[in-house]
Amino acid sequence: MASNRLSAAEHRSQVRKAATASVVGTAIEWYDFFLYGTAAATVFADVFFPESSPYAGTLSAFATYAVGFLARPIGAAVFGHWGDRIGRKATLIITLVMMGVSSALIGLLPGTASIGVAAPILLVILRILQGIAVGGEWSGSVLLSMEWGDQRRRGLMASWPQVGVPIGLILGTGAMSLVAIASGDAFKDWGWRVPFLASVILVGVGLWVRLRVMETPLFARLLETRQVAKLPVIDVIKRHPKEVVLSALLRVSEQMPFYIYTTFAITYITADAIGMSKTFAFAAVTCAAAVELVAIPYFGHLSDRVGRRRIYALGAIVLAVIAFPYFALLNTAIPVVILLTMMIVQLQHSMEYGPQASLIAESFPTALRYGGAGLGYQLASIVAGGPAPLIATWLLHDYGWQAISIFMIIGAVIGLAATLALPDRSKIDISDDDAYRTIRR
Repeated sequence: MASNRLSAAEHRSQVRKAATASVVGTAIEWYDFFLYGTAAATVFADVFFPESSPYAGTLSAFATYAVGFLARPIGAAVFGHWGDRIGRKATLIITLVMMGVSSALIGLLPGTASIGVAAPILLVILRILQGIAVGGEWSGSVLLSMEWGDQRRRGLMASWPQVGVPIGLILGTGAMSLVAIASGDAFKDWGWRVPFLASVILVGVGLWVRLRVMETPLFARLLETRQVAKLPVIDVIKRHPKEVVLSALLRVSEQMPFYIYTTFAITYITADAIGMSKTFAFAAVTCAAAVELVAIPYFGHLSDRVGRRRIYALGAIVLAVIAFPYFALLNTAIPVVILLTMMIVQLQHSMEYGPQASLIAESFPTALRYGGAGLGYQLASIVAGGPAPLIATWLLHDYGWQAISIFMIIGAVIGLAATLALPDRSKIDISDDDAYRTIRR
């Protein structure tokens, strides 16, 4: 049954299924991705770089973490091509399976003490596969929800897959917290592996949910009218280079601080200067992520009312304002202050992450939307998300925490400038490709 021949009740059912599939699938993929970040901040230095000093081991662990971000644009290009050629649904099935298998293999990977240098090499390869999977996941999950939903509520509909990020973070850090408590001294020996192996079960759930969703009406229409682009990724680079570049740059004020809030913060507050336990650090990150379960869809909804760009720009300004107070409050070493600080800064992230999916996806026509949105979104991973914990570790070691705050302010300025340069298409009809200067085929 073609999606454009559904009854009103069937259409509403598909909208609900699409939103659910986007959230569940994305949450599972980010669960796997964040597990790696948590493990890199806590155990990978000892397991895979045992001969290094604590500082060098942490740098090495975060370097392997950054490799996954370098691979994400590759995933965006590969799956962007097929997502705009054969559809959103098929590519999302592949990315989910790829992520689950990669994570399970990390859980089975012997340490350097057992197989020598092969261990960190295999770890990097598996991390690259994780990055490719996530690179192809984001735009597909956003489009699955946004292209099925009410066009007047695109900000809200596109924000639902974004909620998968805090859910994945809660699941990932929560699983690590429970295992750390349960395994005790055995956490570094085998306990950390359990959450990675559990991803196999979660992937099975995600596949069941996603297989029940039909292709989106907007892309189905392209298939029926044979208007699918032959080389969508190349076409989007030729036709919409400005949108791709600005989509990447506006993410600097969102993605860079996020990985400082969630990954580097674990290392920072568990260091000797502050002295919090790993269990407390995991719990604080989990509580902070819970704030976004409400904040992300709220700001996505708000962007439908007042415009994406206005909300997003305000979020970048807030980042610049809180950059110094953030570390000053963490440095108090008072548990309740640290917990509240880590929860409050996630509101800043939500102000940008809520409207971000629709802001980026609306910048491209339907025939090029998977590849265009994916490339713009994932290119930021190279300069913002991936290097952030690594750069923050270096800045802290050589210059102190104040340098990290300056780093965050620079990111805020870049993100704000890019946001103001990108047209706000909140109110246009995204089914009308003439609004984007329809590509020649």
